[in-house]
Amino acid sequence: MIQLQQLSQHTLNQTDLEQSNAHALNLEIAWFESVLDMRFQYYFEKDRHLDIDSLPPPDMSGLEAIYARFITQNNITSIQRLCLILAMLPHIKPDSLDTLLIKSKQLDKPYTEFGGAVGKSHRGFLPTIETLLFISSGKELVTRFSHLQMFDEDALLMKNKIIQLGLNESMEPYNSALISLNKEYLKAFTTGIFHKPDFNSAFPAKLLTSELEWKDLVLAPSVMDEVEQVLAWCENSETIMSSWGFSKHLKKGYRALFYGPPGTGKSLTATLIGKHVGMDVYHIDLSSVVSKYIGETEKNLAGIFDQAENKQWILFFEEADALFGSRTQTSNSKDRHANQGVSYLLQRIEDFAGIVILASNLKDNIDEAFTRRFQSTIYFSMPTAIQRESLLRSMLIDKAPLADDVDLHQLSADYEVSGGAMTNVIRNAALLALRGKRSEITQLDLKQSYQKELRKQGKSIS
Repeated sequence: MIQLQQLSQHTLNQTDLEQSNAHALNLEIAWFESVLDMRFQYYFEKDRHLDIDSLPPPDMSGLEAIYARFITQNNITSIQRLCLILAMLPHIKPDSLDTLLIKSKQLDKPYTEFGGAVGKSHRGFLPTIETLLFISSGKELVTRFSHLQMFDEDALLMKNKIIQLGLNESMEPYNSALISLNKEYLKAFTTGIFHKPDFNSAFPAKLLTSELEWKDLVLAPSVMDEVEQVLAWCENSETIMSSWGFSKHLKKGYRALFYGPPGTGKSLTATLIGKHVGMDVYHIDLSSVVSKYIGETEKNLAGIFDQAENKQWILFFEEADALFGSRTQTSNSKDRHANQGVSYLLQRIEDFAGIVILASNLKDNIDEAFTRRFQSTIYFSMPTAIQRESLLRSMLIDKAPLADDVDLHQLSADYEVSGGAMTNVIRNAALLALRGKRSEITQLDLKQSYQKELRKQGKSIS
């Protein structure tokens, strides 16, 4: 499986990397232009077969450019490279395709065999599958059929969603589909910057980050042991599935359920797992995913899973029971629609090769069909007094200006709150001190803040 993130490990600074990328792409463009020139000569003048292997692409070994490393590490073939640079040219050197805009003098129209299209605002040539087949194969049907297999679903560039095809009308030839390069790869190949999608209507998910480290995570030993099991999969899944040969018997990916009271560290744990193993964690906004319109929920979910495919991402569904809840009896079309959404999601999660973490306050709210498929089901309990003191000390001891009367041990013993609620307590205590024109946080500030937090939660205060 091709992992774009693996190419991010390089020794060049940003300026040198951009120059290296430009150098590699200039070599590739020069090769492409020579192939295109030769194709025109053979097609219109000599009318004989051009073997693309007679014009070998430039050697990229030893270059630090992202594109060069991608080519060499994945053994990309000449025809695949021709496809990649063809898809990039409208973005980086559109005039290289201007030759394909010529018209037939006899018919006064573009040459059908060139394929391609002209965009609404882009004035240059936009390549299609037909364009690639013309350049690589000319009139040789056997070669065309062979090169066309590059666009099969299980072919390298398609399976990894590196090359994308623009939708064509259902009755038009398949080869009229536009060829484009995945924007993440385009950005990496040109600037060296690895694109991370932003929250939008087509991708209702937000990248989770934290300044905390693994050592800052305070959980019960039994819970930490379960979390480290998830961590072990993230770090060793390739060994288990490939080297040890379990891919025949085990489904790809890993599914975990985090459940327990609010503020007990479910989101933070998911974030720190990703940070520890170098995987991006995306929080799925369920309010933007679920739709009352038939088919829209499935469409929204498909957009998320399609973008996450073949990437080192962790998908984190918080308050998952809103979407993954128990299926109902199908008494009407609304119930059937809701159950279809649950069934669709169940299938996508099972087929997803990455990590999916669901979080819920109550395990019983999750459909049993889902819970059977979790590799880990981890209960995040309320922290004990010892754990609360450890959390409180990690938040306050380093820099916080504490008065001499502050007793963290006593506060932790007296007030049972979650780690998430504890951050609210600290914030309120700091505000009380500043409002009182004091340079230190006192024991009274912290007590009043704890009591305020408990009242907010509807709990009685002794």
